[in-house]
Amino acid sequence: MTAFDLPGSSSDENDFIDEKIFHQTTSAPVGENHEDGVNPIMSTIISPAGKEVIVNLTHGDDALRLATEAEELVVTDEEDRKLCWKIDMCMFPLMCLIYAVQFMDKIATGSAAVMGLQTDLKMKGKEYSWVGSAFYFGYLFMNLGPVQLIFQRSKRMASMLAGFIVIWGLILTCHAAPSVNYAAFIALRVLLGCAESVVTPCFTIITAQYWRSHEQFARISIWFGMNGLGTIILDSMAYGMVKHQHTYALKAWRLLFIIIGVITIFLGILIYLWIPDDPSKARFLNKREKLMVVHRIKSNQQGFGNHEIKWYQIKEALTDIRTWLYFAFTVSSNIPNGGLSNFSSILFHTFFHYDVPTSLLMGIPGGAVEVVGCPLFGILAVWAANKKIPIWKYKLTWAIFAAILSLIAGCMVAFATHSKKAMLGGSYLFLISPVSFICVLSNISANTSGYTKKWTVSSINLVAYAAANLAGPQTFIPKQAPFYKGAKIAIVVCYAAMTIILIILLLVNMRENRRRDRIQAERGGPEKVENLEFADCTDFENPNFRYTL
Repeated sequence: MTAFDLPGSSSDENDFIDEKIFHQTTSAPVGENHEDGVNPIMSTIISPAGKEVIVNLTHGDDALRLATEAEELVVTDEEDRKLCWKIDMCMFPLMCLIYAVQFMDKIATGSAAVMGLQTDLKMKGKEYSWVGSAFYFGYLFMNLGPVQLIFQRSKRMASMLAGFIVIWGLILTCHAAPSVNYAAFIALRVLLGCAESVVTPCFTIITAQYWRSHEQFARISIWFGMNGLGTIILDSMAYGMVKHQHTYALKAWRLLFIIIGVITIFLGILIYLWIPDDPSKARFLNKREKLMVVHRIKSNQQGFGNHEIKWYQIKEALTDIRTWLYFAFTVSSNIPNGGLSNFSSILFHTFFHYDVPTSLLMGIPGGAVEVVGCPLFGILAVWAANKKIPIWKYKLTWAIFAAILSLIAGCMVAFATHSKKAMLGGSYLFLISPVSFICVLSNISANTSGYTKKWTVSSINLVAYAAANLAGPQTFIPKQAPFYKGAKIAIVVCYAAMTIILIILLLVNMRENRRRDRIQAERGGPEKVENLEFADCTDFENPNFRYTL
């Protein structure tokens, strides 16, 4: 590695791929019959690191079932646009509602806290901080391995997802049980984290199954941005319940959990009935449209998925510098998120001195910023890419811009203590920060090839997400109330760090793409192996793979 090399490019990949062939081996040697009587389809390619890789299509992607039929398919631009629009209309409304509801579940404790939760459960000192953290203990545990093992091995991903959604709805309703004390409430939050941990990784995989790499950032921006819609719905509900709480037999905060739980169960049933396990099973697509989906995602150098756990891909994920850049970014971006999502309503109540109903209403503008801002950034990124505007054509540039805005927001909250209006404006500007996290999710979706590797990188990233959100509420130290100076300084430091990490990620990917273009030119063109896109090769193995910027 020269002084001008960035880590994670050629040298790191060369070191890793020294183990001669780790890709999809078979017990039957080349030329002999496989145990099912079919001769394995095997060929070799040369990886970007210059190593020979055996490609065995008998261990390839689920999309291979349709790949041969799709090979001769001729699709016009107009047909492709109509198909993309149809997929958007059929998949997105339900995905967006699920994502809105899962965020309502996360932040419900913040609203419930000012509605009487803390008093009724006799919380003292840092006990409420552990309510926020407990959820992420469950989230952390599940993403250490169980989520990947359950969902990668299963051929019914959407059906399993629906089951988890119904379970978490039931857990939410249990939050309202009159017999629930503080210890039981903490246990329920842990179980809720276990159940909800499956949504983001499953949605990331689903997005990669239907949309091209350059389309994924905008789509993830839309469904992730529905966190803002969840905030608006939850705070509106909570406000109405507080205003009319004398008319209910239950405490308003208990009723809040019941209503959200019932909505969640209903949406879980809809997921089971409508969302397909993969595009080949989509009831809203005819046979030609299913072939068109295979045809359109070939450019991703990825397919629908593979249900075999491939240990070499796990090792590759652990040695890929991008995995740890994602990890470091997610820690730095979600420590502030973990604190603010649980303490925002309390801050409005204790620091800005709003009464309880007004404190709940003050969260709605922040939700509006997120539900409009996140999709808007995604749409602007697509527009800039289509127009080929220098620098701004890269999605990571938009993520860096959002990170800088978040840093400014952090400074406004931390240092503009003489102006409550500036602090309030900063607290709303915070809600642009998810744009950067969305971009990292789309990078994992588009830039991680090999199904086991994709699940592994996604799981590691969500472990970081859980750990950071677990730590976030602990930065709000009760004796520092109502200013919480330590939490504010942590927010500024974290947002500065995540900006630097995003810049490094952009430079690493740009350099590796240039290196691969140079190698491909020296070799006389792209590797020509039939259905290489659906061979479940990793991005380290496939010389035709390019990283989305």
